[in-house]
Amino acid sequence: MTVAPATVPAPAAAKDIPAAMRVDGALKLVIFDCDGVLVDGEHLSTAKMAEEARNHGWNLSNEEAHRIFTGGELVKIGERIGRETGKTMPENWDMMMQDRIVKMMETEAETIDGAHQMLEEVHALGLPIRIGSNSSGAEMDAKFSSTGLDSLIEEERIHSGRDLDMPKPRPDLYLHAAELEGVGPEHCIVLEDSDTGAEAARRAGMACVLLRDLSKPAPSWPGLIRIGHLSEFPEVLRKILAAQSGGSKQAA
Repeated sequence: MTVAPATVPAPAAAKDIPAAMRVDGALKLVIFDCDGVLVDGEHLSTAKMAEEARNHGWNLSNEEAHRIFTGGELVKIGERIGRETGKTMPENWDMMMQDRIVKMMETEAETIDGAHQMLEEVHALGLPIRIGSNSSGAEMDAKFSSTGLDSLIEEERIHSGRDLDMPKPRPDLYLHAAELEGVGPEHCIVLEDSDTGAEAARRAGMACVLLRDLSKPAPSWPGLIRIGHLSEFPEVLRKILAAQSGGSKQAA
């Protein structure tokens, strides 16, 4: 395990830690981002945006586009391309790009390594799950159906920041998911891969697990922990639930 033993903080040192991770708290809901967490679609999407940027005169590599655009809103990405090139982007550029990305995901989307097994293990723990992504509902439908993840995720538990006009890093999307589940944000844990998404979780008052190569930099705040592979996530949840169960017995 790459997660430190202090994943579940002691109550005396946990005043800033969301209740979802505290020994004296309760974990009630797991919220997943989509791209980079369940589906390996971000590189495909940002490569398509890099191609579009080059077509408009911005000599942007796929690697640079991935670094700049990951987790961003299509509207703002179009605005950025317009600023860099000095050109006026088509008024419906974001919708055109959305349609292209959806068609691409219908045939090219792949899961992040270990996604199916991880979701099955989380289900086995009895924890409810929801999805909160800046992707559109149509895009996620294409990704989940083409990868088979739709068999593990109920449609009514998938929430789109784009469709709801609640894009991250605003916390609204995650707060919306928690409200629909009927739980407080402090009882939620979010699995994210981007700084944008992690910031949304922080603003929502939720615990966050960041899926990222441990050699790469990452933000740091109470309630944020890191893993390097999806296979580690169920064990993080098991440790939290076991600690909370033990804490409840002691309190009783």
